[in-house]
Amino acid sequence: MLVKTFGSAVYGVEAITITIEVNWLTTGKDPMIVGLPDNAVKESLQRIESTFKTNNFSVPRTKVVVNLAPADIKKSGTAFDLPIALGILGASEQIENAEALARYVVMGELSLDGEIRSIKGALPIAIQARKEGFKGLIVPKVNAKEAGMVNNLQVYGVTHIKEVIDFFANEEKGLEQVIINTREEFFNSQYDFEIDFADVKGQENIKRALEIAAAGGHNAILIGPPGAGKTMLAKRLPTILPPLTLQEALETTKIHSVAGKLPENATLVSKRPFRSPHHTISDVALVGGGGIPQPGEISLAHNGVLFLDELPEFKRTVLEVMRQPMEERRVTISRAKVAVDFPASFMLMASMNPCPCGFYNHPERECTCPPGTVQKYLNKISGPLLDRIDLHVEVTPVAFSELSSIKPQEHSSAIRDRVIKAREMQAERYKNNPGIYCNAQISSKMLKEICVINTVGANLLKAAMEKLNLSARAYDRILKVSRTIADLSQSEEIKPEHLAEAIQYRSLDREGWAG
Repeated sequence: MLVKTFGSAVYGVEAITITIEVNWLTTGKDPMIVGLPDNAVKESLQRIESTFKTNNFSVPRTKVVVNLAPADIKKSGTAFDLPIALGILGASEQIENAEALARYVVMGELSLDGEIRSIKGALPIAIQARKEGFKGLIVPKVNAKEAGMVNNLQVYGVTHIKEVIDFFANEEKGLEQVIINTREEFFNSQYDFEIDFADVKGQENIKRALEIAAAGGHNAILIGPPGAGKTMLAKRLPTILPPLTLQEALETTKIHSVAGKLPENATLVSKRPFRSPHHTISDVALVGGGGIPQPGEISLAHNGVLFLDELPEFKRTVLEVMRQPMEERRVTISRAKVAVDFPASFMLMASMNPCPCGFYNHPERECTCPPGTVQKYLNKISGPLLDRIDLHVEVTPVAFSELSSIKPQEHSSAIRDRVIKAREMQAERYKNNPGIYCNAQISSKMLKEICVINTVGANLLKAAMEKLNLSARAYDRILKVSRTIADLSQSEEIKPEHLAEAIQYRSLDREGWAG
């Protein structure tokens, strides 16, 4: 008897429905899986056989052929265990109402006793199942809330194969449909942060720089001695970013789902991601890849922040592979038979010591590095990468008087309100420019139209570039940052004071900064 069940394969952040055709032949002995399965899929036959014996089902003694169609797409992973097992049971007429199998997409890994283990990519699988008009989706219980965010699709969470078999025997009984109020859960947890800028004593100039970075979507780097608070400040950046929209949250959740990074029983990712990889990371782990392409850290930071602590300690090759994704805001992983696109629209936040000993330009301690070491240390970061960082912010140690002060500090919520108002101005400005949402994304051509400065401002910028020996790359960055500063003050025009503040955020472009 020929029976068809349906599963799903995830490529990139999208799913493709896989038809699992099972035919029980009267001749031959060994079971066979065809349709480009990998080793994990082939091994499912052993797990299925143990499940059948443990739960008193008949194990086929004649040849069973399992075809995974379309047959020219590579199938990988253990999530096909459950639909293959159901197909074999249906083909051997051990399931009542086997025709109901065609109305559902089923995914899950089997243990040897029939328990069903978690899978990756439940959300994109659910989206594809709804798009193709399936009645429902059956997934492991730990993935049910994630898949249940998709409306107009019946989602059921299961823990054992017997529950699934009983369900198909009588669809009206046995399993409880998972119903999630996506909007309520999403909006209730958007502002639930464990950290706050109110915890930070002093460093008002750094808080201001991070507010500007958040308002314009600018990349930033913090330069200062150890213990000055660079990491502490960077970790609080997501608390002042505008909240995720539902569409952004869905994109972000799909990426984390595919990577298997969502916690059990998770729903939508409600807060902007903050990824902080260690400096020993490989280039594949950062941008994504592998034999079966998986998202890297830059994609996991999509719609959020990628924080690179101790930037010069990262391998140069690792940093260089980020350059193209930072411009295009996506990364394409190409293999011989497949090319996968992962979104990678993130804010880069980096930190570094000014020199190997950490005390160059320190107000109280003397740098012990030999001559030329500071420049050599800085040269670990390439010019093209620095060119993509808009704000260079020098962080100085906090004085004891500020540390011991009991004066209340401004909360993240107050800063976030100003950032949201600035982003609203930018949304209105770029409403006719698809793909551009903030000042950091504008091109050099648009710069001339959007960042218009008056004669006083032009003279100020000219004088600053000549006196501070700013490089040519600093010019465009100063204009972009000044546009954001003007937006924060709700000003339609860029005033000289906005330019003056933007000029101070180009430390590393000053000729002679590193000796």
